[in-house]
Amino acid sequence: VQLQASGGGLVQAGDSLRLSCVASGRTGSTYTITWFRQAPGKGREFVAAVSVSRISANTRYGDSVKGRFTISRDNARNTVFLQMNSLKPEDTAVYYCAARLVNLLSSRDQDYRYWGKGTLVTVSS
Repeated sequence: VQLQASGGGLVQAGDSLRLSCVASGRTGSTYTITWFRQAPGKGREFVAAVSVSRISANTRYGDSVKGRFTISRDNARNTVFLQMNSLKPEDTAVYYCAARLVNLLSSRDQDYRYWGKGTLVTVSS
């Protein structure tokens, strides 16, 4: 499974940005894709996750992004989006998408086998 994250950039506080994560390879129809982020000098932080099966999708959000970020997926394009609204300077980080081939949400990075390269989001004040 290969993951390609994109959509990062430089924005001002209060702006919005949408990240994309395209999955390719043998993903199957049941999987979980999660966004993590890592700010300079800090550890990896759980952002949002979506678990996908043929009939349903469940989501989970980190406390610091609830109400501002929305995770969604486009099954036909094997793509997961992270819509980020009301961005704050503390959202500045490299954002990574990660996948596991079960539809079971987890906020622990050690539960994910597949990782994409990150995309940098910088929010200026």
